[in-house]
Amino acid sequence: MDKKFIVTGGAGFIGSNIVLALNERGHDDITVVDVPGCKQQKTNLAGLKYRDYIGIEEFRKNFRANKFNAVNTVFHMGACSSTTETNEEYLTDNNFRYTQELCEWCLKHNVRFIYASSAATYGDGSKGYSDSNSTIPELTPLNLYGKSKQMFDIWALKTCLLDRIAGLKYFNVYGPREDHKGDMRSVPNKSYKQILKTGTISLFKSYKPEYADGEQVRDFVYVKDAVDVTLFFHDHPEISGLFNCGTGKARTWLDLAKAVFAAMGMDPKIKFIDMPPELREKYQYHTQADISKLRQAGYKKPFTSIENGIKDYVQNYLSLKTTKSS
Repeated sequence: MDKKFIVTGGAGFIGSNIVLALNERGHDDITVVDVPGCKQQKTNLAGLKYRDYIGIEEFRKNFRANKFNAVNTVFHMGACSSTTETNEEYLTDNNFRYTQELCEWCLKHNVRFIYASSAATYGDGSKGYSDSNSTIPELTPLNLYGKSKQMFDIWALKTCLLDRIAGLKYFNVYGPREDHKGDMRSVPNKSYKQILKTGTISLFKSYKPEYADGEQVRDFVYVKDAVDVTLFFHDHPEISGLFNCGTGKARTWLDLAKAVFAAMGMDPKIKFIDMPPELREKYQYHTQADISKLRQAGYKKPFTSIENGIKDYVQNYLSLKTTKSS
């Protein structure tokens, strides 16, 4: 019998890539949960196989009423991922209560629950990037989005449920099926389109003397790797806990920009622009996932370098999309 899956946020970035990966494994008994009639339902899910597509509120009513049965795994990727969202009550309901209710339903019905936390919970990084349980309550997110994600992590820890579920703190994920994210799109996506339009890439200036312009660093992870890590926890239901999902190797914005130009066969043209004042106190200058816990759990595959990841993204996805639309 084919396994049955639910993917919340399934028309979104990581969610739709999970649906694709499940299809590639031969699975199509998938319920996709997302905003009814959203644009990405047609774009991100085009050509993919799934049994049903339902809206978030309908889904919440249905699982509360126990209308789902024989589900193997719920991949809970659905959330408001905007780091600039200011409606705290909305974020609390959508990113915390919704996750809490779904987690409890899964545990009650013996369904594997894998959820998206976020590297935004680490705040400015001053307390490090360890995903050990002891660090969870100590972290100070810089925005309400990160706070809403941390609320669930803390709740799962205090209720001793992290021993029964799997959570992933995704770092800077980039790759196919992110066009709908608007301002929340990855810098590789924005940079590619900026180069097509202006021939240059704009990066924020540094406002800390220890970092030269463009030398701020991030842990950039290709979405194909992020999905592979996520499916690892489906394949190994005996492994639970909260884990970082990053490469473990920080790279500079300059490295990333040069990789985009190289993938497009162009010489780099980079300019530095002022950072908006409202972002300067909340800007992360360094992120790097500590993936020792992930490795100890048994995930052994190497991560894609930004050079190889961006080359694949640009040449096999972004450029093809540009050709089709022109």
